[in-house]
Amino acid sequence: MENFTADKLKWTRKPASYSVSDEEILMTTLPHTDLWQRTYYHFRNDNAPVLQMETDEEFFSFVVKTEFDSQHRFDQCGVVVYLDSENWLKASIEYENETIQHLGSVVTNHGYSDWATTEIAANIKEMWYRLSRRGQDFRIECSTDGRQFQQMRICHLHEAKATISFGIYACSPEDSSFTARFTNLSLGECVWQAHDG
Repeated sequence: MENFTADKLKWTRKPASYSVSDEEILMTTLPHTDLWQRTYYHFRNDNAPVLQMETDEEFFSFVVKTEFDSQHRFDQCGVVVYLDSENWLKASIEYENETIQHLGSVVTNHGYSDWATTEIAANIKEMWYRLSRRGQDFRIECSTDGRQFQQMRICHLHEAKATISFGIYACSPEDSSFTARFTNLSLGECVWQAHDG
């Protein structure tokens, strides 16, 4: 299993400013950046900065801790599997207002996005994510302490057939900007066990 190291990472669009090392990645977002395709809102937005590594490993788990001081609606940062503009998934916290945020995920297959969320308190400013792959199927989990993870979603990406790219992203869909901090990035054996049913 490869390590998740800075020299293996590639940008799909760069943020306003950034720094990348094996220990810490910082991204400062540009305004009006987002990932969304068609569904309900009818618009298409494909300009968020994404930093990923490639792998043909069909079974793995990727963990990252996110820290953020977002204070504007829809500011977000988290994990991503970005194959192309019409096939990807992301999980993050999206700031809403001084009271609530949305902890959720978006899965986009063949140009149509969905959005599954739950409301959490707006004063939460860090979250861990664990992304696991089993072939074309993925599980997204979250944790407040990096030890106990809770399942957010199981999903399928139709085009995740062999080599994929996965990593982190941050964006500000409205007229705002913030800095996201990513630490404790690790790649290891898949902890999502096969289902024998």
